[in-house]
Amino acid sequence: MTESTTRRGAGTAGAPAASPPPVPEGPFLVVGLGNPGPGYAGNRHNVGAMVLAELAARAGAKLSPGKGPRSRSLSGDGRLAGRRVVLAQPTTYMNESGGPVQGLLGYHSIAPTELVVVHDELDLDFDVVRLKRGGGEGGHNGLRSISRSTGTKDYLRVRVGIGRPPGRQDPADFVLKDFSATERKTLELLVGEAADATELLLEKGLEAAQNVVHPRS
Repeated sequence: MTESTTRRGAGTAGAPAASPPPVPEGPFLVVGLGNPGPGYAGNRHNVGAMVLAELAARAGAKLSPGKGPRSRSLSGDGRLAGRRVVLAQPTTYMNESGGPVQGLLGYHSIAPTELVVVHDELDLDFDVVRLKRGGGEGGHNGLRSISRSTGTKDYLRVRVGIGRPPGRQDPADFVLKDFSATERKTLELLVGEAADATELLLEKGLEAAQNVVHPRS
């Protein structure tokens, strides 16, 4: 996680902490990851797409297919938290997400540093949301594809916890199953919290948003 820390040397005691850099006006590209088609819609692996749908509703953005570099995604423009955004969901399978994402970045002249990817996270308990920039992909094929296609891991992530599989169940099988009946009771709240965290990230920047979203130790 790339939370910045300030080290103070001798003679700087009491000096005010440096203000974080202003958040760019945008546009940001916000991508929700998932597999296409109704058969996958309720899968744990598609929680990123669920959050993207909530963000599109908040922004009043209609997601539709485009042409050329936009042809492999559903996308739409809008505003979230006062920022200009392009909201998108690739229509490819998860492990081919990078091509559509790179196509949208190029079409809209958006730098990868202003890419926000919302995705499921096995290494977080269900109902936990975390924010970070860069780092490893944790075996997530969608993130791997995006890192490969963009040539960088230095993009923002909204990590939506789905928990680890029980017993010896294969994680690849676990993520392609629907949420359990118990999980579905609070899934709408989780999607809303992840959407809130995404808006906070856009509004305040990474470090300030982490300070709100992440619990203090």
